[in-house]
Amino acid sequence: MYVRDAKNRDEAWLLDAIEQLGLDDVAFRSRDYVIAVDEESGDRAGFGRLRLHRGDEDEENRIELTGIGVLPEWRDRGVGAHVVERLVDTATADGFETVYVLTDQPEYLTQFGFERVDTDDLPPALSDRLTEKREFLGGGVVGLELAVDEFEMPSRFRQAFKDAEPTGGDEPEESAEDFGIDPDSATYKYDTGR
Repeated sequence: MYVRDAKNRDEAWLLDAIEQLGLDDVAFRSRDYVIAVDEESGDRAGFGRLRLHRGDEDEENRIELTGIGVLPEWRDRGVGAHVVERLVDTATADGFETVYVLTDQPEYLTQFGFERVDTDDLPPALSDRLTEKREFLGGGVVGLELAVDEFEMPSRFRQAFKDAEPTGGDEPEESAEDFGIDPDSATYKYDTGR
């Protein structure tokens, strides 16, 4: 398993996965995303993105980690943790000292060192974005921030990611009905001699 930058060919998959997980895709640009990929199968397992909020003349730019999602069959395998780590590393390389997240699942991110930010202390661009996210996801969305040099990856996620395999058995076996065939009245094109 590894995390890489999204490519143009990932765009359709990303849009489908975002819709499947019910995530916010405001200002979608596939090049802002990173994707977790299984090395053996090439299956995409999770994703996330960085969203730049440009400040006014007297306010600095801010960076938000957003759109973080893991497909159900890949959950509890460290995929989300490594997506978050890659996003923080990218923000650090781009010169940001602090990253922000607006989420309805703060307990997941606090294990990496993120801390709650009072709504009044959010930069204006993120405060506006918080209002958008609350409208999209409902109440309960809070702001978190992290000084990038304080990011911590719990060791259990490293091992889980290293050994990651999707859970199986969730999909039912295909039947004739899945293809629009009525099994009680179907005839076969070729005589099998039976």
